[in-house]
Amino acid sequence: MSDFTPRPGQFTGRHMLIIMIAFFGVIISVNLLMAFVASHAWTGLVVKNSYVASQNFNADMAAVRRQQELGWQAGLEFSRGVALVSLAGKGLEGKPLRNLTVTLLFSRPTHEGEDRTVSLGESEPGRYQVAVDLKDGLWTAEIKARSASGESFRQIHRFVVNAGTGS
Repeated sequence: MSDFTPRPGQFTGRHMLIIMIAFFGVIISVNLLMAFVASHAWTGLVVKNSYVASQNFNADMAAVRRQQELGWQAGLEFSRGVALVSLAGKGLEGKPLRNLTVTLLFSRPTHEGEDRTVSLGESEPGRYQVAVDLKDGLWTAEIKARSASGESFRQIHRFVVNAGTGS
């Protein structure tokens, strides 16, 4: 054994050990926290099989062109637990589109746990609504509308729900 006794305020090996444990403890703790958050967050998966999705590309583009030729205009409002979709025909003063089958797919852009699809009822000509309870935060709503003659329309909107403001 040695008779070494450190003077007050002298830097020793024990001090270095404490600094090293604290330094690596912080780094390991942050890494574990980030790994936990990443494993419980949204996967980012948009399509299950990109090759299969790519095989439908031409058909998807044809559907987009048909939708553009229709010239339908859509709007989405969400206020106090009610989603309201307005649909009108071609042009700035397009006639309200009536008797459509309209659905909304609500989803979170960052995770899948709260996705839901709802059907809307026509409240007045060209206006379709549904009561839906959404938690605060960022949402994506995919509007899908289909006429009796088979014409279809699809549009995606992003909006923020904030219970404090009623929107």
